[in-house]
Order: sequence, then structure tokens, then C-alpha cells
Amino acid sequence: MSGPILRVEGLHKSFGEREVLRGIGLEVAAGEVVVVIGPSGCGKSTLLRCLNHLETPTRGRIWLRGELLGMREKDGRLVPRPEPEVDRQRTHIGMVFQRLNLFPHMTALGNVIEAPMRVKGLSRTQAEERGLRLLERVGLLDRKDEYPARLSGGQQQRVAIARALAMEPEVMLFDEPTSALDPELADEVLQVMQALAREGMTMVVVTHEMEFARAVAHRVLVLEAGVILEQGPPSLIFTRPSQPRTREFLRKVLHLRADENP
Repeated sequence: MSGPILRVEGLHKSFGEREVLRGIGLEVAAGEVVVVIGPSGCGKSTLLRCLNHLETPTRGRIWLRGELLGMREKDGRLVPRPEPEVDRQRTHIGMVFQRLNLFPHMTALGNVIEAPMRVKGLSRTQAEERGLRLLERVGLLDRKDEYPARLSGGQQQRVAIARALAMEPEVMLFDEPTSALDPELADEVLQVMQALAREGMTMVVVTHEMEFARAVAHRVLVLEAGVILEQGPPSLIFTRPSQPRTREFLRKVLHLRADENP
């Protein structure tokens, strides 16, 4: 298919009178890694939750491979898709959350195989074969029978990545997956994400890990007060940002002095 794998047009999201997203437009190509940065409260997590329809946009449209996400056209207007159709669409979009939200009563392997069996109808044998491959891919094959309480935070997050990959998504969304982790454990997760990027996985990543963004992103998108302030390759955003607000934000997160660039 030509054109972007993910396209967003005029995306608005309000919670009551508070408008969190204000007209976001975005295209993501297959195999592209887009990293979203910006100050707390600027709408980054809300954007990701709209991209897989965990939040219903107030206005705007989102397409996944040319198909309207969460909505369909009927008699010249947009109407919500039935929930089973939305669930089907979500199977193409994996998401890893900030919180370590594994099922505590299931082993690492059990967490990975549950959705492929329940949602995709795989047999236990098929699901386990896939699950074991994925646990090996994230470096946790030897912990397949452990329950989450016996895993470190970094290990739990790697299981969460394997669980998302088990549905064979076309796009992976990451919502600050290392924010709850110590630096050493965060590095374990970032290495897995870097490997996914090298393998050509389409990814949209919300993170405060600026070195990860420098190393892996094809494009960095700066969000401010619900709008895209600027975007571009990391070589440009991190050295010659065009917006004063971007320079101010980067100075804070990179702990630069006022006389240092950017």
C-alpha cells in the first residue's frame, strides 16, 4: 500500500471544558519511528490513547492503512463503529503503557499467550510457540514460568512488550514505558525497543529518554498545549530547534545552562 500506515487529521480531544488536543495532524510511514516529546500535561498520552481509540476523539479522523479508526461514514456523516469492529482494529495496534499492568495471576508466558488465544483464536500450542519465541526475543525465555511479582520492573515491561507483539500489530505505541523504572532497568527496556526499531517496526513513542530519541527516532515531534509545536529529524530538533519553547524545554530536560545550545 502506498501512503502512510497511520494518518491523523484535525484531531481534537476535550475532557469537559478542557481541550487537551487542538487540531493534531500527523502521518506515520511504515517502518518509521516517531518520538513525541513535550512538557507534562501537553497531551502526549492522550494522543496515543486516541491513536488506538482507547479515547474517542472529540473531533477529527484517524486512518489505519486507509481505514477509518473507530468511526465509519454513513449517509455522509461519521458514526461510531460497533465495538467488535473497534476491537478488530485495535488488534493491529499494540500498546505498552507507563504502568506495569501484567495479569498478576498469570506467568510471563501466560500473559503473552492470553490475547492470541482469546482474540485471535490460536490454539494453546500455537500461542505457546509464538509466546516462547517472543520471550526469547526480549531476553526472558528463562523467566517464562515466573509470575510478575517475581520479576523486576524492567522484566515486567519487557513481558508487556512481548504481550503486545504477540498480536502481530502493524504499529506499536509506547507511553513512557520507562518512566517508572530505575535507569538500569530502563536501559533493558530501551534496548528491546531499539532492536524493534532496527527490525523495521512502526513505532510512536512518548518518552523523556532524550538519548533514545536521538539514537532511534526518524522524526521527533514536539507537543505543547495540545498542538504540534514543531517536528523534524532528531539532528535538527536537538541542535537547532526553531521554537523558543522547544529550546526552553530541552534545556530543562537535558540540564543545560542558559548559555548552552539548544
